Amino acid sequence: MTLSVFCILLFAALLHASWNAIVKAGNDKLYSAIGVTGSAALIALLLLPFAPTPSAASVPFMIASTVLQVIYTVLVARTYQIADMSQTYPLMRGTAPLLVATISVLCLGDHLSPLAWGGIAVICSAILAMAFNGRSGSQAGIVLSLLNACIIASYTLIDGTGVRLSGTALGYTLWSFFLNGSSLLCWAIIARRREAARYLATHWKKGILGGMGTMGSYGLALWAMTQAPLAVVAALRESSILFGALIAWLLLKERVAGLRMVAACGIAAGAILLRLS
Repeated sequence: MTLSVFCILLFAALLHASWNAIVKAGNDKLYSAIGVTGSAALIALLLLPFAPTPSAASVPFMIASTVLQVIYTVLVARTYQIADMSQTYPLMRGTAPLLVATISVLCLGDHLSPLAWGGIAVICSAILAMAFNGRSGSQAGIVLSLLNACIIASYTLIDGTGVRLSGTALGYTLWSFFLNGSSLLCWAIIARRREAARYLATHWKKGILGGMGTMGSYGLALWAMTQAPLAVVAALRESSILFGALIAWLLLKERVAGLRMVAACGIAAGAILLRLS
């Protein structure tokens, strides 16, 4: 992996942690997420006339990814209602890159060096260690987390294939965010019009900031998927947990447990291995 792609992915991870912090700070996690994705859809709509049009071959992948990401958002909200976020989030994010690595190598023809496998293993192990810190969690929450990990891996593989076929990472990114965000926004307006309208009207500034963050984060990741193996991109995106720990400590004034700091160091070590691969 070139140094430029590596640095861009780390910046994308920082943006990912930033918009997640905005969602986490919201009073209602589902409406916060809808505000972020809905704002991203509006931004994408404004930029679409100036972006290249993706190839027709990538359209089915965009549609499939949109369906999966909508399901993922709803399932995440449900998971956080019944289980501890500090356990379920690492379980989702730590399992997905392993699935992406296995399937991309076996089915999509990606090649991973021993160093790359080592880096992915170290990052995922560090994240999963945060999920199982000697605690007994909700069985239903663990099942939903593993299901979400499968969905994350699925839309990552689908988007990785789609953006490579599209011929334009920018056009694919904008259309993906427009389809995903507008779908969630329409659902909120139809199913929970009053509550959603009240929340979005009050927190629209945070929604716009989060929308720009999530577009930048995943857009850069999609571009990187055209330059590097999907599994490497997926694993490096999870270094957002490292930045998330720093944001929680420095900006949100949260107490960061020792295990979380150890995991952050493990993620950093894994990222170095991926850079050297």
